[in-house]
Amino acid sequence: MKKAFIGIVVVLALAGAGIWQFAGSAKTVPDLTFTSLTGEKITTQDLRGKVVLVKFWATSCVTCIAQMPDAIQNYVDLSPRGFETIAVAMQYDPANYVKNYAETRKLPFTVAIDSRGEIAKAFGDVKLTPTSFLIDKEGHIIKRYLGNYDKAAFLSTVNKALG
Repeated sequence: MKKAFIGIVVVLALAGAGIWQFAGSAKTVPDLTFTSLTGEKITTQDLRGKVVLVKFWATSCVTCIAQMPDAIQNYVDLSPRGFETIAVAMQYDPANYVKNYAETRKLPFTVAIDSRGEIAKAFGDVKLTPTSFLIDKEGHIIKRYLGNYDKAAFLSTVNKALG
């Protein structure tokens, strides 16, 4: 009986995660402004016409750090075609840690710190890292990723969005 109950709980949790990941895939990205580590202000309106990955991460997140080499390579390979990445450090991540990581790893894309948690709230109150949103050229969220994801499927989705 107990095993059956645990099995049901696991199935419901996985179904909930699946619904959460795929629900509202046609939502429009919220209007907001990212402030980069260098002080540059970028609005979601500025990003129209590009395919954008908004990646919520933290320097303390092992999976986030493990994904960074792929994030760098994807940006280098795809940015000439109109792909943009904005890595949003979570509110709890110390700014000096984020800055040190970005500088020592020479992150080629925009890194922003969500110092008040407003960006995470605007994207559905993101709490878990890594959480990423893939946004099409018209500003619609076409995919939400939580944790690790299939690299080939990700690249296929990005390439399709780039056209």
